[in-house]
Amino acid sequence: MIKVLGIGDNVCDKYLHIKTIYPGGNALNIAVFGKFLGAEAAYLGTLGDDEVGQHVYSVVRELGIDLSHCRMEEGENGCARVRLVDGDRVFLQGNRGGIARIKPPVLTKLDEDYISGFDLVHTSIYSYMESELPKIRRAGKFVSMDFSNHYDEAYLKRCCPYIDCAEISCGDMPEEEIKKTMEQILSFGCRKMVIATRGSRGACVLVGGKFYEQSSYLVKAKDTMGAGDSFITSFLVNYLEGSPAAVDFGESSGKRGIVKAEEYLDELIRLSLYRAAVFASGQCQRDGSFGYGREVELTDKDVEIMESNELLRMGS
Repeated sequence: MIKVLGIGDNVCDKYLHIKTIYPGGNALNIAVFGKFLGAEAAYLGTLGDDEVGQHVYSVVRELGIDLSHCRMEEGENGCARVRLVDGDRVFLQGNRGGIARIKPPVLTKLDEDYISGFDLVHTSIYSYMESELPKIRRAGKFVSMDFSNHYDEAYLKRCCPYIDCAEISCGDMPEEEIKKTMEQILSFGCRKMVIATRGSRGACVLVGGKFYEQSSYLVKAKDTMGAGDSFITSFLVNYLEGSPAAVDFGESSGKRGIVKAEEYLDELIRLSLYRAAVFASGQCQRDGSFGYGREVELTDKDVEIMESNELLRMGS
């Protein structure tokens, strides 16, 4: 089984309507979902010392994920305010990563040695790790970065030369525009592949000049938080576990079944997409990204944001 490391953002998603916080955040989610898939998993990021940060730390330790290279800082942990509409998440005003935005990890030589021991290293646009990407690239075997839907061309050009796989969230974007964006990302230096998630419309991957599509395994969602992250994790774990087995058989081996590495990788990608769709559907049955909710008292700011959002919704 491969080893998975998430570097960067962690948050608690605060569900105002039920006064409950759930651990999450893109980089942390990748580590947690990797653990759920059987990988050896670790997380490297900045944790605040408030109630939110303490909850993230205790849950992730309970899950058996290595936190030995995390930074603990005085201040607010990342916290995103959320409400649900028919099982779909709607983000409200948060604290933009909290202390991790101010003090993201500055990687040392010890960190680089640690990173080199992982098969998959993942970070995100929300992680404030852009200046550390050269170090991650230098140490990482396979580097993945999620750009969500908040990227622009200049940002892609800055980050893509240091990564093997890019992920983007495309929603209702037309297919031709998705393909164009994926090709552009590869032209900016992304080395291997691009994954585009589209929610209930499925996902697609561009790798080796081939464009693959996968439908979502649609279920009645309890909560879609983390669904895209779970899809990405499952795809990459399955692909990276299987790809070293790709070999061309010799001429004397015959031609029955799969005998070419290219044919095997084609089937592996399709199978990995299928498994990712099934895994992601299961995550939609959990509360929050991966459960472990904790009830909290709402702050005055929470109440103000919830009430103002309700007024806006009623007026729309």
